Amino acid sequence: MQLTGIHHLTAISANAKGNVEFYTNVLGLRLVKKTVNQDDVSAYHLFYADGLASPGSDLTFFDFNAAPERRGTNSIIRTALRVSGAGTFDYWAKRFSGHGIKHSGAKVRDGRLSIHFEDPEGQRLALVDDGGIGDSHPWEKSPVPAERQIRGLGPITLSVPELPRIEALLTIVMSMRKTRQYKLDGGAGAPVQVYEMGEGGPAAEIHVALEPGLPRARQGAGAVHHVAFRTPDETQYKAWAEKLKAYRVPNSGPVNRFYFQSLYFREPNGILFEIATDGPGFATDEPLEHLGETLALPPFLEPRRAQIEAGLKPL
Repeated sequence: MQLTGIHHLTAISANAKGNVEFYTNVLGLRLVKKTVNQDDVSAYHLFYADGLASPGSDLTFFDFNAAPERRGTNSIIRTALRVSGAGTFDYWAKRFSGHGIKHSGAKVRDGRLSIHFEDPEGQRLALVDDGGIGDSHPWEKSPVPAERQIRGLGPITLSVPELPRIEALLTIVMSMRKTRQYKLDGGAGAPVQVYEMGEGGPAAEIHVALEPGLPRARQGAGAVHHVAFRTPDETQYKAWAEKLKAYRVPNSGPVNRFYFQSLYFREPNGILFEIATDGPGFATDEPLEHLGETLALPPFLEPRRAQIEAGLKPL
């Protein structure tokens, strides 16, 4: 029983309209689901992905009325997005500069070409070369040419003050493999331990930076809320629920999110993890060609549509 990679990552925005502008018009992602936070329907939950809304390509945001985050440890500190080819990095460096977005320029980090940058609210992001491995599903209406588009989620980097307990969770409970080490910021920063799942590669890695001297982070706009890991079907999803129970890992138990099934739990430093099924997917309640065009609500929220729509800010 193996997790197969990163399923989605959910972050926090305090500016839904600006968020849509940046992720669709600058990064060229497709808005594949415009819905609400199922636990707080006053907030949008916006999902961006590739042209087919593939599992593993979802970058999502809760629209909370929140102050900016306080950066620190016990948090997710960078989200990588996969692209392919050296020429693609030249394209993105020029595109970022043209939009007034500060960036690091293309550099080799952990053996891969990458660019670090932030969104307008300070969300820390990176583009990472995945070597063209795996399928690509460009969005035909993206402002970014198909061969330069973001292909999906890449490695997710966490910061923790100590390693043993999270390593035990990742390797023993979650069956990940400890593979290699490197240093943040081109060798000048904190040591980072890499763990991989499934077939490995940049779509299936968690990077854990050891930063004991930092204060504890406080979530807010620009922070990451949680990261989710892929499990292919309901049979394995149920097996993961049983495994967490067997290891006495406190967790939510099965949660039906309509577009996928979820399990939530915190690693020992308090970072929220999720295990999510690949299906049924975002075309469950909308035609694939019209994803994200209108407000979608799961069936249990549909009777409250008028009330929910009245409480949301126009995008």
